[in-house]
Amino acid sequence: MQTFLADENSRLDVYLAKKLNQSRNQIALLIKKDCVQINGTIENKNSFKLKNGDEIVIRVLALCEDAKPCFEVDFEIDVLYEDEDLLVLNKPSNLVVHGASSVKNATLVDWLIGKKYTLSDLGGQTRAGLVHRLDKDTSGAILIAKNNFTHQRLSEQLVDKSMGRIYLALIDLPLKEDKIIVEKFLMRSSSNALKKIAIDKENKFCKSAKSAFINIAKTEALALIAAKLFTGRTHQIRAHLASLNRHILGDALYGYKGKYDCRIMLHAYFLYFIHPITKEQLFIKAPLMQDFKNIMLNQINLGENDEKISLKYLLEFFNSFV
Repeated sequence: MQTFLADENSRLDVYLAKKLNQSRNQIALLIKKDCVQINGTIENKNSFKLKNGDEIVIRVLALCEDAKPCFEVDFEIDVLYEDEDLLVLNKPSNLVVHGASSVKNATLVDWLIGKKYTLSDLGGQTRAGLVHRLDKDTSGAILIAKNNFTHQRLSEQLVDKSMGRIYLALIDLPLKEDKIIVEKFLMRSSSNALKKIAIDKENKFCKSAKSAFINIAKTEALALIAAKLFTGRTHQIRAHLASLNRHILGDALYGYKGKYDCRIMLHAYFLYFIHPITKEQLFIKAPLMQDFKNIMLNQINLGENDEKISLKYLLEFFNSFV
């Protein structure tokens, strides 16, 4: 259970969305489920007008033990770290994180429900436990909250950048510079609703985005790079690389036309955050998937234990950006 005092006059859903770093739709689910009390009384109206000093109590929900996955789960996911408050998984590629009307197969959330994990419910059952997301084809580290207190504190770290990920990607050409920062706005493509495009000038349809990239190893026709995000936009790495005329292997949506018939070779390799309870800074490594390792080893002659992709090396490189 979470209790705090309102520090401004505002609509209930607007205030909680900002306070908990959740969408108003997600907050509406909490309100609908009788999870929000104002001054001791359950409040069901999104538009309720808060007053400065009102006591707000949010019940910490967990999924019911008899909750069922939406689809049959026939896969496993490696657990990288777990305690009573949170969970870090190594998400495989070709796995959607949460359900939607267009999703017709089991998701990562279905797997969590099937394993009977206790999960935060700030985002409703569809997004149970999800602090952040990864694209369907992107593999790697993903963080799951087991209760709402942990979820809220981790969400705050997304905002203040004390949580983040370092990605590895295989691309079709090396970067022209060994390290580069890309700051371009992202907006939906007018020709393909699934795609984002990077633009230099801001307009009302775009969002700011900032990424850092470094060359790790390269040949004339292939490169291993690392990426760190300063913002967390959909398809940010893919769209920013496309703006540099560089493409992740397998990423036909963003222009890859090379010889490799593979999934999108993008992997969230290191996840870092401050544990909400112990206050310890954690760095969790998500081992590379076999398909990624095969290309990296055979084409670049670089193995997963190479110093160039160690945490120490990557942190030093990214910390050198000004």
